[in-house]
Amino acid sequence: MLKTAIILAGGFGTRLQALVNDLPKPMAPVNGAPFLNYQLNYLHHFGIKKVVFSVGYLADKITEYYQSEYKGMQLDYVTEHNPLGTGGGIRLAMEKINEKNVLVLNGDSFFDVDLNTYFHFHESSASQISLALRKVADCSRYGTIEVNAEHRITKFKEKSGHIQEALINGGAYILNKELYLKNTSPSENFSIEKDFFEKQLQTLIIKGFEFKGYFLDIGIPEDYTKAQNDFKEFKYR
Repeated sequence: MLKTAIILAGGFGTRLQALVNDLPKPMAPVNGAPFLNYQLNYLHHFGIKKVVFSVGYLADKITEYYQSEYKGMQLDYVTEHNPLGTGGGIRLAMEKINEKNVLVLNGDSFFDVDLNTYFHFHESSASQISLALRKVADCSRYGTIEVNAEHRITKFKEKSGHIQEALINGGAYILNKELYLKNTSPSENFSIEKDFFEKQLQTLIIKGFEFKGYFLDIGIPEDYTKAQNDFKEFKYR
């Protein structure tokens, strides 16, 4: 069972500046509550005990709002004083992690994955690193992923701009702490997607598991607006 999660909450939210210009993107209000509340309610539902936020831009907006506890979950923070990218932000947060495996989420997207099922897939398939994948009808905004019959990821493909159905990275990872620290460098700015996942495909067992649950990335204004309606019926309270 997963007990610890890292949430990447250090981004600038450039594309949302016209709508939310005084908050980090994960704090953007959705029906009067920060977007992060929805993620935390989801994690609480699945029994997560500790959440580490990797923060940077306007970090105090997050730390002062949530402080050290949410619904009994312990909250902790690491601050990027210089931008570290997704990979470096995760590595910094690993300093606060004591578990063998950790769930990592993007702070500006929500993917309704059953975490118990996800962790079962990860363990039972002998995966070292796992990604939750989502099939979308229009992948033009995203890079896409190919997997083989054993769920092992075989290729990451750049976004093509073409409207077609494909599997995408849903932004929910299960990482082995020891392997991640061993195969990355401290204090470096790097992308977990480009500089870790893609470069380690041949050396580590990286698997992708498709889930069909609700998925939304609030990084663009249209989807942020969509969240206002969709999350009125949010099932994790």
